[in-house]
Amino acid sequence: MRFVFKRSYDDDIRLFKHRPQMFWYLALLVLVVALPWLLDDFFLGEATNVLIWAIAGMGLMVLTGHTGQVSLGHAAFMALGCYSNVILLQNGVPFIIAFPLAGLITGVVGVIVALPVLRLHGIYLAIATLAISVLSEDIIVIAAPWTGGVSGLSAPAFDIFGVSINRYGTPDLFYFLTLGVTLVVLGAYRNLMRAPLGRAFVAIRDSEISAQAMGVNITKTKAISFGISCAIVGMAGSLLGLFAGAFNHETFNIVLSIQLFLMIVIGGLGSIHGAFFGALIIGFLPQVIAMTRDGLSNIFSLGSVTIPGIESGVFAVILICFVLFEPLGVYGRWVKIRTYFELFPFYRKGMFKRQKSFLKTERMK
Repeated sequence: MRFVFKRSYDDDIRLFKHRPQMFWYLALLVLVVALPWLLDDFFLGEATNVLIWAIAGMGLMVLTGHTGQVSLGHAAFMALGCYSNVILLQNGVPFIIAFPLAGLITGVVGVIVALPVLRLHGIYLAIATLAISVLSEDIIVIAAPWTGGVSGLSAPAFDIFGVSINRYGTPDLFYFLTLGVTLVVLGAYRNLMRAPLGRAFVAIRDSEISAQAMGVNITKTKAISFGISCAIVGMAGSLLGLFAGAFNHETFNIVLSIQLFLMIVIGGLGSIHGAFFGALIIGFLPQVIAMTRDGLSNIFSLGSVTIPGIESGVFAVILICFVLFEPLGVYGRWVKIRTYFELFPFYRKGMFKRQKSFLKTERMK
């Protein structure tokens, strides 16, 4: 049994709760750095895909998981980041400048969009962001001189300080690039949640009335959250475009927005860990389904069998199971298992039961 005693405010905002936790995270870091020597090019590409999804998940987690604002339109901002990065690269801007600039452009546009949209609440906010995702596909087609329209664009070759990086030619270097971006975003995200601004995000999520009573500017803080979220998602979109090599308006459709939202729900809302757990499921689910299908085909001599929509169907079943049996997601289940062993035999069954009461000030929303 482990007891963590907090004796000051500094103990509450430490990066690691205790030294064993720091050790395990460092061990995990060593493992992910060593993956290019442990995996072949195919599975290394899948690991890179997972990291890109994790970056996008962290971006949406800032807004939905920690600020409590539901968005079903973040595929539009992934598209903006992707197209901005590639257009800058095609015009001779070095990657080391184009990549962060694409994220900055996406963040600024996100703030502009947020000012009118975030005055809505609940289902109305979700519908408004969903409309943004739908409109973005038409905007990409209309802006054909820049975006290539229906034909789309192809990611050009790029280099960093003279080192050429290509998703297919140098998969290990592209993996390290993606890993580096992931670690930078993770570090910034973790420190953001320790800062007063991050605490304000959580206060708005728990109760806007209470947050306003404590002096939090609701509109400004929501807009900042939306901007930060869009900037991170824009960087994920930039990497996704380079990873895919070629893309068009169908790459960033409404399904991607919904998939991104469901990913953080399954992973665990309100936790950075949830973005990574959800990314693992999203990234490896298609491969697991393909390998299972091929295995069953070989066992029963069915030949090549393709079932349209099977990935969406399996993902929907997984989501329904989590909503019904584990609303806290994968990370919530892990926390319950860990707490059970830490407190055994004093663990109470109803310890993680959801609170059904709510503030009277929130009843009219």
